[in-house]
Amino acid sequence: MVLEDNNLIAAMNRSDRKLLSDIAEIVEFKTGKTIYDPGDVVKHAFFPLGSSVASFLVVMDEGSVIETAMVGREGAIGGIVSQGRIAAYARSSVMNAGSFARIACTDLEEAKNRSSSLKHFFTRYADCLVAQIFQSVACNATHKVEARAAKWLAASVERTGLNDIVMTQEQFASILGVGRSYASRQIQRLKGEGLIRTRRGGILVKDYEGLRRRACGCNDLVRAHFDEVLAGVYPETVAGK
Repeated sequence: MVLEDNNLIAAMNRSDRKLLSDIAEIVEFKTGKTIYDPGDVVKHAFFPLGSSVASFLVVMDEGSVIETAMVGREGAIGGIVSQGRIAAYARSSVMNAGSFARIACTDLEEAKNRSSSLKHFFTRYADCLVAQIFQSVACNATHKVEARAAKWLAASVERTGLNDIVMTQEQFASILGVGRSYASRQIQRLKGEGLIRTRRGGILVKDYEGLRRRACGCNDLVRAHFDEVLAGVYPETVAGK
């Protein structure tokens, strides 16, 4: 794995990539690994490489968790634009195992002080991430579960480049913010339409384009904003296309 396996880093100019390569280390995380819990001091930024994916999850009072943003090779988690160490608000968990570039926040802050272009680049990414979270909030409030389910599965394929999603139906229900039985009905509906099939501990996407047609338009709106602010960063290669 190299740092350019993260689209965000790959889109930087050569000197900024060199700054990051001098301070980054590659770590491996398994699916389900918690990177940060609410209240943890954010000491490192993590850049998913290749098919690695993490999510921001808001922990509710009763213990349920709701996903607010999925982050793959187009982005980063933790300490990107903040100055100094701050407390995490949401849980950050690995959704698809793999490699991550880890950079200490203190080193990243020094690199941004050395390069205004790097600092401005991360500011633009923060704008894209906030837009993604805004869209997620609106989507969860207004769109039907079946459309959100199709949207999430399509987004997972886009982020990983893989058709095989490692996830139980209980985890899928938690991400959608619905009960397991209701999520299971959505999965059965998508299976009945020939869009997916299930296996133990996972979901296989059979028809990515069909999922996109069943999904709401939120992924497309997020992609359009990325393309406007950080052209070429949002993943383009999709398995099965």
